[in-house]
Amino acid sequence: VQLQASGGGLVQAGGSLRLSCAASGRTLSSAAVAWFRQAPGKDREFVAAIKRSGSTTYYSDSVKGRFTISRDNAKNTMYLQMNSLKPEDTAVYFCAAGARVILSSIGNLDQYDYRGQGTQVTVSS
Repeated sequence: VQLQASGGGLVQAGGSLRLSCAASGRTLSSAAVAWFRQAPGKDREFVAAIKRSGSTTYYSDSVKGRFTISRDNAKNTMYLQMNSLKPEDTAVYFCAAGARVILSSIGNLDQYDYRGQGTQVTVSS
């Protein structure tokens, strides 16, 4: 499976961006999918995840209420709608997918079988 993230860019604080992650090579419908991010000099951080059915979502406390993860299994694509962006959201965002991710480890990137290249999000103050 190849994952390709897109949609990043430069936005002012308070603005919005929508990231997309398109999968090819295999369907994502049987996998949990997630977004992670990494800022320069900082550890990688879990952002959000969504289960196979799309009925259950998980968010880090830092983005809860501002970001929304979703998926369209028919298009083999997942999304991250980011609203009320803050300068501290600046990072490279990348997507991941895994068929055997367990709930207690949903924020652990090592649980995911596939990871895509990232897309840069820069939020100016």
